Amino acid sequence: MESSTQFDKMTKTGIPRLITSLSIPTVASMLVTSVYNMADTYFVSKLGTSASGAVGIVFALMAIIQAVGFTVGMGAGSVIARLLGSHDSDKASEYASSAFFVGTGLGVLLCATAIFNIRNLMLLFGATKTILPYAESYARYIILGAPIMIGAFIMNNLLRAQGRANYAMIGIALGSVLNIALDPLFIFTFKLGTAGAAIATLIGQCTSFAVLLYFFLRGKSSVKLSVKRISRKAETYLTILKTGLPSLSRQGLASAATMLLNRSAAFYGDPAVAAMSIVGKIFMIIFAVMIGIGQGFQPVAGFNYGAGLYDRVKKAIYFARMLGITVMIAMGVPTFVFAERLMSCFTKSDAAVIEIGKYALRMQCIALPLIPVNTICNMTFQMTGKSWRATLLACSRQGIFFIPLILFLPKIAGLWGVQAAQPIADVLAAVLAAPFGIAFLKELKREKT
Repeated sequence: MESSTQFDKMTKTGIPRLITSLSIPTVASMLVTSVYNMADTYFVSKLGTSASGAVGIVFALMAIIQAVGFTVGMGAGSVIARLLGSHDSDKASEYASSAFFVGTGLGVLLCATAIFNIRNLMLLFGATKTILPYAESYARYIILGAPIMIGAFIMNNLLRAQGRANYAMIGIALGSVLNIALDPLFIFTFKLGTAGAAIATLIGQCTSFAVLLYFFLRGKSSVKLSVKRISRKAETYLTILKTGLPSLSRQGLASAATMLLNRSAAFYGDPAVAAMSIVGKIFMIIFAVMIGIGQGFQPVAGFNYGAGLYDRVKKAIYFARMLGITVMIAMGVPTFVFAERLMSCFTKSDAAVIEIGKYALRMQCIALPLIPVNTICNMTFQMTGKSWRATLLACSRQGIFFIPLILFLPKIAGLWGVQAAQPIADVLAAVLAAPFGIAFLKELKREKT
């Protein structure tokens, strides 16, 4: 009965109301997550410029953990949304169970592999000699928490794919708020430094995992998690991997891009590394809002595509894209105007960090209105099973454009090249995505006919 009610909600509610109602909790959970990342940066920055730079270095490691969680979670979630749209809840539960247990197992494997190579990983991700000790202390506890983090990411994506964004938000938000509250306690009161920030993160992630699992065990989900439902067919895992490949590409390339950005910035000293790390955290909050809107749009696209309601899919694409553009402009303008003041919130004593970050932040703001074009196209293809097109667009922002730019632009333009590489990549990614989006809308018209 509850599943039938959820189906009616996803396929009959007006598109603007439905996407807005699903986007609000996803935006809220993304913002809370970004704020806790920002809190780590804020509190750790009080320990000095090198400690602040360590947050940016370990972010590359976090991106790898997220890549595994989002690849499996989004891969299964996309399939589940379409299966629920076609009333096949048993098959949906099989995909959910397979994703959860295999993904958590991958987290254990990642932890066992990385825990003995922390120093080499931090050097690979761009740590300087002065940043390295702080980065090692931070990374150790993040690695230990990899299985829990991946499990939480998967459950979060599975709930959102069903249109149960409120439950996903509660799980993520509780862990994030706890993390923020524990940061100053562990960093300053217990005098654990960067390790304290990582311990707070680990405790917060464990809390999120427990809350999200509770929702599944208490029947708040349309799909069930059970060892008995784990698939023994290779096809199940290949489908999850293929459908999740855009997320793997996006998150994996984000890790590689962060590593290369850190290494390029390190040429200009710790202030440049710290500045770009802070800019990344500020921009993450803005980008989180766009991702939240996209995540509110995704189950709508998946459900209605699975149900054959192509007009609703088309309306959802138009509405989500315009909503994203409007919100990005609304957030970009004040960020551009108050860029220097925002940077000074993190470091009042290091003028070089503020100066470098101010210009990088303003250049990012100029490209903001174009980001929804690539984001909505990418998410549309992933949720409708167009995996290869989704993967291409997922690779475009950080892989096809940013990585070549960060490798060569600083050699030509110096520090400006480090600051400008990402916004230029964002513009090029939008230009690439636009014709793909137009072609897909024509496909929907043909499929309807």
